[in-house]
Amino acid sequence: MTPQQVSLPARLSGHATGPGRPWPMGASFTGDGVNFAVFSAHAEMIELCLFSADGRKEQARIPIRERDGDIWHIHVGGLTPGTVYGFRAHGPYAPEQGHRFNPHKLLLDPYARALEGRLRWSDALMGYKIGSPRGDLSYDTRDSAFAVPKAVVTDPSFTWGNDMAPRVPRVDTVIYEAHVKGMTMLHPGVEKRLRGSYLGLCSEPVIDHLRKLGITAIELMPVQAFVDDRFLVAKGLRNYWGYNTLAFFAPEPRYMSKGALWEFQTMVRRFHTAGIEVILDVVYNHTAEGDEWGPTICFRGLDNASYYRLAGGGRHYVNDAGTGNTLNLTHPMVLRMMMDSLRYWVEVGHVDGFRFDLATVLGREAHGFDPNGGFFDVIRQDPVLSRVKLIAEPWDIGPGGYQLGGYPHPFHEWNDKFRDSVRRFWRGDAGMTGDLSARLLGSADRFDHSGRAATSSVNFVTSHDGFTLDDLVSFTVKRNFANGEENRDGHSENHSDNLGAEGPSADPAVRAMRALRKRNLLATLMIAQGVPMILMGDEMGHSQGGNNNAYAQDNEISWLDWSVADRDLTVFVARLAAIRRDLPMLRQRRFLHARARPSDDLPDVIWRRANGTVPQPQDWHDPAFRCLCIELRMAAEGGEASRDAAFAVFNAGPATALHLPDTAPGWELLLDTTRPDRVSYAPVAEAPAQSVLLFRSLAGQPKGEKAS
Repeated sequence: MTPQQVSLPARLSGHATGPGRPWPMGASFTGDGVNFAVFSAHAEMIELCLFSADGRKEQARIPIRERDGDIWHIHVGGLTPGTVYGFRAHGPYAPEQGHRFNPHKLLLDPYARALEGRLRWSDALMGYKIGSPRGDLSYDTRDSAFAVPKAVVTDPSFTWGNDMAPRVPRVDTVIYEAHVKGMTMLHPGVEKRLRGSYLGLCSEPVIDHLRKLGITAIELMPVQAFVDDRFLVAKGLRNYWGYNTLAFFAPEPRYMSKGALWEFQTMVRRFHTAGIEVILDVVYNHTAEGDEWGPTICFRGLDNASYYRLAGGGRHYVNDAGTGNTLNLTHPMVLRMMMDSLRYWVEVGHVDGFRFDLATVLGREAHGFDPNGGFFDVIRQDPVLSRVKLIAEPWDIGPGGYQLGGYPHPFHEWNDKFRDSVRRFWRGDAGMTGDLSARLLGSADRFDHSGRAATSSVNFVTSHDGFTLDDLVSFTVKRNFANGEENRDGHSENHSDNLGAEGPSADPAVRAMRALRKRNLLATLMIAQGVPMILMGDEMGHSQGGNNNAYAQDNEISWLDWSVADRDLTVFVARLAAIRRDLPMLRQRRFLHARARPSDDLPDVIWRRANGTVPQPQDWHDPAFRCLCIELRMAAEGGEASRDAAFAVFNAGPATALHLPDTAPGWELLLDTTRPDRVSYAPVAEAPAQSVLLFRSLAGQPKGEKAS
């Protein structure tokens, strides 16, 4: 039976089809049926395929005859939310010209809001015949419907009540990078049936933990529906991290207990009630279809030449993301899909921001990376997206891929310079003191331009990609053998230090040194200007056994073991967050440039050596300069009249005599990482070896203030 001759089955008889409309994209319930709209510039015909509720039986193929420009659309009366569907696209199969149409392959709607079924790896997913001497130029006629997840028509309505976005100011933000499953699978306070799910993540014990830590935003590793790579499945592994997106509008089903959007929405609402923002880590640089040897699941079959950046005359794929393909965001409809997706998560999911994976891809135009390119222009003028937090991972593997500091306001950026400088300073590398000074002031060398703020820098010591904090002080060599790649994967240079023993140690001296190093790293993070980000589990001593690339470890390697949590470290992190909240000079919007303040004629920042002298130019290059002191006030340009000051000491060397500044009548010791419970008003005459000290000026007139 040809598509033109197909008739609707009995359950659909009497359900009239009509032209529908070209908006909104995807499937939309209209009250009397469902409107479908899908983009393809090069297809010759598109069919709507309707399936049984379980997605196993194809019940109808309906040709979509209406086309407005490149948007194909149809309305089918009588359909309701819950309808399961997919598409088939007819057109040229000419890989050398960039076209890979194959109507034997069922295609997921790029705008699918929910999925039925999971991807089942099969050779039938391929548009070409595996093993053919013609390779990807061959043509496969097997039907793939049994192996492809289908789209589901949804009803996005949800009772939000009085939900309000916390709208935490950038200067007050403390980010916690987390994984939905890893955070909850072993949590004894989370109901077993909810562990590993959105509802488990927003359960009271987890939220209570985050609130006690002083977290203001939870940044979730990918929750847009993704797939387990075929090579991982063959090895009995899974894509734990989720950086292989299949559907940009659908929540990942494996984190649902009921399989409904309201579970995600409930999670966001509960976090908002606790005053915590929700930021999504999103992957718009590539899709799960891979290169020319990958499956035909969605974009490739609908319009390969439009959705992807192609090379070699169209047969091959640009691979700036290192995953096989790169989305073509210079195409207006592909860019529209991305923007529609982002708006959907804000308007329907109420999320508060996004972290863009390999974001240089998004800003790369034909001539290279452009901070004034289409992506940046569109997102900054958008009335919905311009008001949420936007965070870029400012690099990829493409040409000119490293762009730290190159993004426009209001983007934040992950600052790997901060990560590496802080790690190397505390490891004892020579000549790092000058570099540390730049990182402590928000990396002005990178971000202080074009009206950008000191909060542009997202500072971190660890992230999901690399060693955990505990492993950073326990291993000098990665141990990724569980990934099945003979330890070839992951970074080899981690700027780590095992402090005397490789791996776990029962030696009390080694354990004490490691605990102190962790406190020093965390204290440096929380004292520095910028937005601090803490990796899930670092506050409780989580170890991955030296695996610095646990992307495929959906097991106890990655899951937090709450039963062995370092409670003292958790309390210490909470204390750091409280100190940061109490000292506004630690979290400023304006960069500090050692300018005198009109209110008291004192500089907003003064660098000092431990003996109280100001470092001379040659000191910054002295390998023996290991104790850096900094005196901080509110920025001169801010017009702040506050007389409060902070004085911080970062001593990566031996114990040394300490001279406190005479620009205040006295100093209160708030933090000593060698004695984390210590608070003192008594004079402090020494900076202990390997320590961070933080003081606050006592009330009174600063010395040297001009009389009013």
